[in-house]
Amino acid sequence: MPDFLLQLDRQIFHFINYTLSNPVFDAVMPWLRNPKFWIPVYVFIIGFSIWKYKKAGAWLIVLLVAAVGVADFGSATLIKKQVKRDRPCRDVVLQQTIKSRVPCGTGYSFPSTHASDHFAMSIFLGLVYGRKWQYTWVLVLAWAMLVCLAQVYVGVHFPVDVAAGAIFGAVIGLIFAKVFKKIQPQF
Repeated sequence: MPDFLLQLDRQIFHFINYTLSNPVFDAVMPWLRNPKFWIPVYVFIIGFSIWKYKKAGAWLIVLLVAAVGVADFGSATLIKKQVKRDRPCRDVVLQQTIKSRVPCGTGYSFPSTHASDHFAMSIFLGLVYGRKWQYTWVLVLAWAMLVCLAQVYVGVHFPVDVAAGAIFGAVIGLIFAKVFKKIQPQF
């Protein structure tokens, strides 16, 4: 990564992780990045989709799970192991000022798999449900962006990591939404 971009990435990270520090974010942000916190949302999406749209809803869930699986595998297994970028919590330049609010985590940082997975879900759901349900886009993008912000705030990812993960996940979500529209053109 070019030095100017690395420095900018560290500065934005420092702003989010250190300067924005406050007791409310300290309490909320670790929860927002925890996949278990989102289980009620996942259960609602599955239940609502199948209840409301039956067979089309079942296809929707199958392709949503496939999109997340591809985003997760691509991010965590393929890209991270090639790039090998350390997490901010292991960055020697940031060690004096970083506020680690969750354990550092194993593995590499680029791209953020949380961002990949949540943007794959949100773009898929936004494209599939966006015409039927007016506020879908606002909700799904806010959800994914909060997860991304939380990743930086708690100290486990740089902003570039979450931006790259979001872009990667968005592309995957777009592809699987197009597949869904081919399989269920009447939806």
